[in-house]
Amino acid sequence: KDAETSARKDAETSAETTDPIMTEPAMTDPAMIDGAKADGAMTDKAMTDGAVTDNAMTRSEERMHVSTERVASGRARLRKYVVTEDEEQTVPVRHEEVRITREPITDANIDAALDGPAISEAQHEVTLHEERPVTRMETVPVERVRLETEEVTEQRTVHGQVRKERIEAETDLDPDR
Repeated sequence: KDAETSARKDAETSAETTDPIMTEPAMTDPAMIDGAKADGAMTDKAMTDGAVTDNAMTRSEERMHVSTERVASGRARLRKYVVTEDEEQTVPVRHEEVRITREPITDANIDAALDGPAISEAQHEVTLHEERPVTRMETVPVERVRLETEEVTEQRTVHGQVRKERIEAETDLDPDR
């Protein structure tokens, strides 16, 4: 009974570690031509991708590599335009006014009063002056404005799909054997 148990364990271990596709005796059967059996059924060789050279397969998978590229993401510009605003300032202005002053004749001014004809018609004129507000515009620089770029680093999560090959072992052996 111990020999029977040992043989069963050997068969189970062999089934778990051996690829059944590669262990079929049909691979060396001279009756096989281009993967077809004499009865027209496809062989395991005909069902595999590519040539079989040993009892192993290569499992591959894609790896995602992420890098960056520099692209234009927009434009920024400075635009200068003119607006008109009302401004108000108060400035003092002066003007001359006429006032009639009468003074009696005295010894101090008698000579000026007798200078000229005794009775005559005359006219005396005085030019009056005033100050007026005058505005003058002057352009003065007040500030310099420029566009500068600043590089900011932020973290972004990138999602992608990668393909991976999986390998399964199949057997048609009876597990109770």
